[in-house]
Amino acid sequence: MAVTAKYPAVCGVCSSAIVPGAEIVKVEGRWAHRECAAGGAGALFDAPGGRAGRATTPAVPTGRSVAGAGRGPAAVPSGALEVWTDGACSGNPGPGGWAWATRDGRQASGGESATTNQRMEIRAVLEAVTVLDGPLVVVSDSTYVVNCFRDSWWRGWLARGWTNSAKRPVANQDLWEPLITVYRNRNDIAFRWVKGHSGDTMNDLVDRLAVEASRTAAG
Repeated sequence: MAVTAKYPAVCGVCSSAIVPGAEIVKVEGRWAHRECAAGGAGALFDAPGGRAGRATTPAVPTGRSVAGAGRGPAAVPSGALEVWTDGACSGNPGPGGWAWATRDGRQASGGESATTNQRMEIRAVLEAVTVLDGPLVVVSDSTYVVNCFRDSWWRGWLARGWTNSAKRPVANQDLWEPLITVYRNRNDIAFRWVKGHSGDTMNDLVDRLAVEASRTAAG
């Protein structure tokens, strides 16, 4: 049963901020945004084989094995360009922003007046892989995004007709579907997780861009 948060906290599913007034539920002893739990994320993420599995963090250095091609850990594509992505949301749901950037100076951002942190994380990746050609390594601090491809949750979603292991519609299908389509068609995209706010300058950059976009969207 959902309750209203009284104090600031961190979501046990998407790892973004829980603000006072947000609707939250307890998932395996940890507080999470209501929509995160309802969407099948974190402890309710769809794992391979239709099992509901707990989110895990693939802490893998650049240039090593990372999520790729939907077959579990895979080598980084030859000559791959790294692109950092991030999403931000104030209120979750509320005004949000997305951003991506590369070390060579290419970057983009945008926002929506009413969205969620999860949607902005997916949107950032979708925008990046749509614009950037050639082999890519998407660097994200979102386990919701990275583990979807690392652990091939998307395969279960497709096999079940876009329902999760609880037989409920997959949250954010309108964003997941085109992203997964690009991922499957290109076969040259890998994913690497980075801890947010840990001193990674590119992760800090896309975080700032996404927050600025969310403020612009808020008007």
